Amino acid sequence: MILVIGGPPGSGKTTVAERWAAARGSVLVSAGTRFRAMAKQRGLNLEAFGRAAEHDPSIDRALDKAVLTEIRAHVAEGRDVVVDGRIQAYLLATEKTPCLKVLIDAPLAVRAKRIASREGTTVEDAKRQILARERSERIRYKSIYGIDVGDTRIFDLVIDSRDRTPEEIVAMIAARVRG
Repeated sequence: MILVIGGPPGSGKTTVAERWAAARGSVLVSAGTRFRAMAKQRGLNLEAFGRAAEHDPSIDRALDKAVLTEIRAHVAEGRDVVVDGRIQAYLLATEKTPCLKVLIDAPLAVRAKRIASREGTTVEDAKRQILARERSERIRYKSIYGIDVGDTRIFDLVIDSRDRTPEEIVAMIAARVRG
């Protein structure tokens, strides 16, 4: 089984994906973790790396190819996979790869508070960073893949995480899997 968890920065997608993987023994494939590692290798913060990716589509293409290749390898081995990333649900849907696609979202103020706490910055700075990342991603994903990340119709389950713990969200997803 492939579970894809998407959502904007600070929505809780990575935390939920980590909890799912730990509880279910699934392999975690995180596009966000890979993107951060790529930025760090180049000595850039996420905002600067996102701007670089706007001018160099090979960055996103390499990242997304690596993520999809890793997913396919684990599935070929018979492993369950949980994928955390902004556009992986769209890419897997385009390939017609069977998976459960979950969108986790929360209002900007909630997401900014989470990121500020995690990164040790102010809520206002976190909001600015989120908006810059979202703008960059909208431009890149539309330009490279024709994907509108504002179109959430491809998701099988949409969860507002503002008043939910990661464990509650994992339970909601588990209930959907049990069907």
